Amino acid sequence: MDPVTLEVTRNALSGVAEEAGVALRRTAYSPNIKERVDCSAAVFDPSGDLVAQAEHIPVHLGSMPASVAAALRAFGELRPGDQVLLSDPFAGGTHLPDWTLVAPVHRGGTLLGYVANRAHHADVGGMAPGSMPGGATEIFQEGLRIPPVRLWKEGREDHDLVSLVTFNSRTPQERLGDLRAQTGANRLASQRLGELAERLGQDLLFEAMRATQDHAERATRAAIAGIPDGRYRFEDVLDGDGVLDREIPIRVEVMVEGERVVVDFGGTAPQQRGSVNAPLAVTMSACYYVLRAVTDPDIPANAGAHRPLEVRAPRGSLVHPEPPAAVSAGNVETSQRIVDTLLGAFAQALPDRIPAASQGTMNNTLLGGPDARTGGSFAYYETIAGGQGARPGRDGMSGVHTHMTNTLNTPVEAFEMAYPLRVREYRLRAGSGGDGRWRGGDGIRRSLEILGERATLSLVTERRSRGPWGLAGGSPGSPGRNSLIRDEEERELPAKVTMEVVAGDVVVVETPGGGGYGET
Repeated sequence: MDPVTLEVTRNALSGVAEEAGVALRRTAYSPNIKERVDCSAAVFDPSGDLVAQAEHIPVHLGSMPASVAAALRAFGELRPGDQVLLSDPFAGGTHLPDWTLVAPVHRGGTLLGYVANRAHHADVGGMAPGSMPGGATEIFQEGLRIPPVRLWKEGREDHDLVSLVTFNSRTPQERLGDLRAQTGANRLASQRLGELAERLGQDLLFEAMRATQDHAERATRAAIAGIPDGRYRFEDVLDGDGVLDREIPIRVEVMVEGERVVVDFGGTAPQQRGSVNAPLAVTMSACYYVLRAVTDPDIPANAGAHRPLEVRAPRGSLVHPEPPAAVSAGNVETSQRIVDTLLGAFAQALPDRIPAASQGTMNNTLLGGPDARTGGSFAYYETIAGGQGARPGRDGMSGVHTHMTNTLNTPVEAFEMAYPLRVREYRLRAGSGGDGRWRGGDGIRRSLEILGERATLSLVTERRSRGPWGLAGGSPGSPGRNSLIRDEEERELPAKVTMEVVAGDVVVVETPGGGGYGET
């Protein structure tokens, strides 16, 4: 295929996913999706291989091919108008709040491919509001576990199934609104992919899908060839699993061999009793992200770019757990630490290109309970930004989401309108970034006051014991800190906890600063 046609078609395919993401955000009910943009969309070829994605959330996008594969294993050939819903982390999902919807796209009896989107739902049941309890020990405590099910059959919604999944949430109307927003986004993506096929012709569309994947593979292999061959090892730790307060190691060996990379997690801790276990799809997603970051971020993000990568993750380990392991924190926290560990290894091969560690956590904050304003319940979920690690030649950015997350901070106005909560404080933690020739970015201090009679708080955070590491002589960033102010007395809270709070309590989350780079 000539390069001009390839580039135009590649961007058109990415545009399908981008437009679907915009539609999902604009029609969703929950602030978590419409304000924080905790959702992603992608396009797949007729074989179910990733062909294009929007620039959404890395942990969603790198794991979404496993969702499409799970849907095809469950149902084989999907019919026009079908849409498959799933969330099971052991069957193509990541953690239970992430609901993925997969739809085939047909034109004139020919399968053009598949479109899919994933959205984080603010509550899907379980032992605590938000469905990410700090002390979960099995997946059943984390909410409704959805295997691949046909939510739509030949264009008709299965109302019984929709009622079943939405009424297992504390906020069923919000779930219904968000789920139907996902449905509409897939319909729009299907329409746009069909229009592209009509404009180009089906044969040329299929040729472009193959060509962009092959191009991504060639470009990735060429970029890997520029990395010195060798074996690079690194180890980092999690604070704990929410059950036991002890460090949990992640060990990796990165082997660069010509035009391919092998990532081996041998020696990583076994799966844990708490919820920090990362499903294999999440581990793969982190590896895809790092490979793209250390080669060339402009390489098309599709299945071709993944071909030169082999990942070895021992079954039954922290990075490849077996059911019924709890996994809610694995998706959001362990994925971040996997990235840190891989970057630490690549820093030995590419010392002038790898940044110091960023905050290394998503600072998951969840509150839920009765809402006197509506007579129902509320469920608030947010990830809070922090410091970016300093880079060779540039300071790290402050108060940003980094690596496996790509969401926004919830605007104060939207937050206070949606929930019986008040933002008392929202500012940067000046000086929390690590020292160095280039400084790490600063973290954030965010204080939330409980206005209702009571609520349940869950915190799922990391980098509270030790700060993100610096590089080339740079200092670590400041660790994060969680606390509760009650009756004007402040007490520190664990990194992972679920507890009851009452009116007047103030939850304070201080996020880590990024590591510094270079000697001062």
